[in-house]
Amino acid sequence: MTSLNEIFFNSAKAEGMTYEDILADVQQYCTTNHANTLSGEGSQEKAKALLQEFIMQYVMKCNYAVEGLSLEALSERLYEDMAGCSFLKHWIYKKGVEEVNINAYDDIEVIMSGGRSLKIPDKFLSPQHAIDVIRRLLSTCGMVIDDTMPSVIGFLDKNIRISVDKTPIVDPEVGINASIRIVNQQSVSREKLIGSGSATGEMLDFLTCCIRYGVSVCIAGSTGSGKTTVMSWLLSMVPDNRRLITIEEGSREFDLIKRDENGNAINSVVHLLTRPHENPALDIDQDLLLERVLRKHPDVIGVGEMRSAKEALSVAESSRTGHTVVTTIHSNSSEATYRRMMTLAKRKYNMADDILMQIMVEAYPIVVFTKQLEDGSRKVMQIIEGEDYLDGRLIYRPLYQFDVTDNQTDAQGHIKVVGRHRKLGYISESLKKRFLDNGISAAELQPFINHEEEL
Repeated sequence: MTSLNEIFFNSAKAEGMTYEDILADVQQYCTTNHANTLSGEGSQEKAKALLQEFIMQYVMKCNYAVEGLSLEALSERLYEDMAGCSFLKHWIYKKGVEEVNINAYDDIEVIMSGGRSLKIPDKFLSPQHAIDVIRRLLSTCGMVIDDTMPSVIGFLDKNIRISVDKTPIVDPEVGINASIRIVNQQSVSREKLIGSGSATGEMLDFLTCCIRYGVSVCIAGSTGSGKTTVMSWLLSMVPDNRRLITIEEGSREFDLIKRDENGNAINSVVHLLTRPHENPALDIDQDLLLERVLRKHPDVIGVGEMRSAKEALSVAESSRTGHTVVTTIHSNSSEATYRRMMTLAKRKYNMADDILMQIMVEAYPIVVFTKQLEDGSRKVMQIIEGEDYLDGRLIYRPLYQFDVTDNQTDAQGHIKVVGRHRKLGYISESLKKRFLDNGISAAELQPFINHEEEL
């Protein structure tokens, strides 16, 4: 039982203490008095509950208080700073947040779904506190960051990517640098893509016809341009009676299985993930999974991202053997996308440039280029049809394009991009024949061909 003397002593002790002082004292108390009890607890959940109980009891005993926080809120914040992921938990799972960027322990910003970047008031208490929290965050998914491995890339959870650098890669006074990207594709729909100005209805109809009638598509753009969003929507348009298999690296971002009101699957979808391993014999990469997938009779293959030389050629060969493939790649324009694929493959395969380019053009008749504009909006900037590669020149048809006409800034400094999507041309005779051979109706095809032509 707490004595009267302890009450007076603790009240005096609590006066003038900052949150940082309280955290240090509570941490010291738990380490000194309860470390053995907590380490001896076999269940992680029970250890967590015990630590939370010890924290709350000690906070009550010491009459600790922080303005704006209830006893429960203060205890929870102390727990998160001591054993959880501090304030990051709030921002990572906050609706509308796409990215959390830690520039330094005391400089954190978030990027909202509309592309707006905000500096947040929350910060770590010190460079070491930032390192400790990120270490705990990484440990939950089996990753380690230390002086021997000061840079890691991985996945915290489904749809959450993380890239971290610590000292000595960054300065000691910075502590940690990290980028946490939250990819949420659940709400992607045709209506939202049109409503946000990302694409027109006709552009989306054209891409839907590609995925339904056997025409492979490569979606290109820089990081954050909306490639994965467009790909997720496009794969969701695969008819329920077609077999779709996706291959992703590290974490599953696509969730394309549809179920009826009784929980029964109504479409045919298989999601696969890579499994990296230090032993090359046990490493399961995208190339190996692609080899396995081809034996599962897929109608459509979705490859999360084309990154390596092996993938660049093997995915292209899958498309050339009759499978419909949708993938993404980093590129700075639609025309440059084919050369980007070629240079990737060139790293491993000693083949002539023109042969590799012809392979890529044949494999991906359609290239979609996406971009995040100055106001944060994401647009499908261009859709082209690649026809051939002759005499060192890419022969292609521009089909749709977004033209920027102005970048306006209001009194508050907010930028608005002004522009519109335009239809530039029609598909080739060879692509028209391919669509028809694969089952498209004349009515569906009509918007994409020259109206003077006869079907």
